[in-house]
Amino acid sequence: MDLNKVMLIGNVVRDPEMRTTPTGQNVVSLSIATNLVWTDKTGQRQQKPEYHNVVAWRKLAEIINQYVKKGSKIYLEGRLETRSWDDQNAVKRYRTEIIADNMILLDRNQNAGGAPTMSQPQPSEQPAPQGLPEGEQEISVEDIPF
Repeated sequence: MDLNKVMLIGNVVRDPEMRTTPTGQNVVSLSIATNLVWTDKTGQRQQKPEYHNVVAWRKLAEIINQYVKKGSKIYLEGRLETRSWDDQNAVKRYRTEIIADNMILLDRNQNAGGAPTMSQPQPSEQPAPQGLPEGEQEISVEDIPF
């Protein structure tokens, strides 16, 4: 059995950068900082930041671009992926990124009514509702603003 799962709680280092691929898919890149904090032998508090490159696609990318800003505290779930390319000097380069598939905003100002949760749409396992009471409209997941 294999497992490739990443879970982070950290602060966004810079505003997310949104792009659109030639095929029309939205992709956002951002960087998250996490801190390792400990007390050394002399009793001094030490801190070591670690920076994580994160990529999100499609609807999650749009949501992150709209709601996440530099300094936001977020929870992310995803998987590690390493990609490689040749730079202009024909040197092989590597970059390990977290491909995000779920996010929760943890900022206090966003958390008043419960932290909004965002994730990539998963195929529904439940059958569609047969009918709605008169005057009510069916709400699609894509219509929810977060």
